[in-house]
Amino acid sequence: MSSHKLFQATRVGEIDLAHRVVFAPTTRFRADGNHAPLPHVAEYYAQRASTPGSLLITEATLIAARAGGHDHVPGIWSDEQIAAWKKVTEAVHARGSFIYLQLWAMGRAAEAPVLAAEGLPFVSASDIPISGTTDVPRPLTIEEIKEYVQLWATGASNAVHKAGFDGVEVHGANGYLLDQFLHDRSNIRTDAYGGSVENRARFPLEVVEAVVKAVGETKTGFRISPWGTYNDMRFDHLKPTYTHLVTELRDRYPHLAYLHVVEADVGDWDTVEAREGTSNDFIRDIWGDRRLISAGGYTRETALATAQHKGDLIAFARRYIANPDLPHRLLHDIALTVGNRALYYSPGSVDPAGFTDYPFATPTIEAR
Repeated sequence: MSSHKLFQATRVGEIDLAHRVVFAPTTRFRADGNHAPLPHVAEYYAQRASTPGSLLITEATLIAARAGGHDHVPGIWSDEQIAAWKKVTEAVHARGSFIYLQLWAMGRAAEAPVLAAEGLPFVSASDIPISGTTDVPRPLTIEEIKEYVQLWATGASNAVHKAGFDGVEVHGANGYLLDQFLHDRSNIRTDAYGGSVENRARFPLEVVEAVVKAVGETKTGFRISPWGTYNDMRFDHLKPTYTHLVTELRDRYPHLAYLHVVEADVGDWDTVEAREGTSNDFIRDIWGDRRLISAGGYTRETALATAQHKGDLIAFARRYIANPDLPHRLLHDIALTVGNRALYYSPGSVDPAGFTDYPFATPTIEAR
């Protein structure tokens, strides 16, 4: 494809990619009232698979109703949801590309009234709410933690063995449930799942173990956001926590498909200037030459530089939303379309506007 690393082939888990441009997880709220992806979701992902050999990672997908707390986000526990996702995977594979499903549980980041309306509990690592909110979660019991571990495994199995995904990504980032256990300000437990670095990392590592047993190391990825502040995340002892977590992932799972890292310049809603001393290079040093996907508000220039000098795969979200043929545009340095942010989140919408109506640079790409 090109002599530049960003456009060179690479292997991730069991799949061979034609380049290192990845479609990052992007929540779009295009699911029905039963959390099944709407029909045009298949077209949406197929468009972004139009460059053969691409890797797409889906929007965050709930492992169970009790793990939710948003309307119109997708799930992976019911036959209806699995059938809808199967249409997505078939459409992506027909374009010669690959797709992983991101597995998600929200914890205290959920909307408590949505859960209450369904008779479901509002939970987290501890009874600490997100700042500025009034709904207080209750801590998960140890029995419930074990149940959640199995829900992740079942979700992974449903995704790979029933819906046809090439693999799954465990969502351990952005202030959601697993991240809430990692952080020492949202986790003040005094049992085996709180206190020490080892205890706070226990739940995420148990989830990875269960998912690996369900679908295999080479079909499992893990996402983290060490410096992220979204959903009121703050860390007092960041580097020791992530040094332990990433070291354990490296040593326990030598064939894990990838580690997906959100860079420090990703703010709550937009790209921001990274704070001094907030590099993820300490994670790269631990992970070594294994596959690492970096997400961080990249431009073409910064993506080229990072891929060339650090060897990362580069994940794009907003730019991939607005440019379904993004790998093709980046390769040929074609001007990018700017997305309509007002239409990023349209709960339950079947309108193609801002979803499947973004233009392709070359008509033959769209028709492929």
